[in-house]
Amino acid sequence: MGKVIPIFKSKYTVGQLVHHRMFGYRGVIFDVDETFHGTEDWYENVALSRPPKDKPWYHVLVHGETHTTYVAERNLEPATSNAPIDHPMVEYFFSRFEKGKYFRREN
Repeated sequence: MGKVIPIFKSKYTVGQLVHHRMFGYRGVIFDVDETFHGTEDWYENVALSRPPKDKPWYHVLVHGETHTTYVAERNLEPATSNAPIDHPMVEYFFSRFEKGKYFRREN
């Protein structure tokens, strides 16, 4: 038998535009973690709504800002706007934007 590779399902994908349900910002996902990969200290001090750690978490470039965020799946929903994201790191992660989706840069 071959090696078993674990597969996880995430609701959102890299390059997808999303909206944060609680804080109202738009962004684009640039990475996905199968489960929470932050520190316990960060979780206790930042994730005040206590989202589940055993579900996917997303790294997001925030529109109109220069920072990124780390967001639990339950706090995201698809963006209603297909407009591009204004963030200085978009070109680092993505090569193009078409029909409301970013495509990952091949390094």
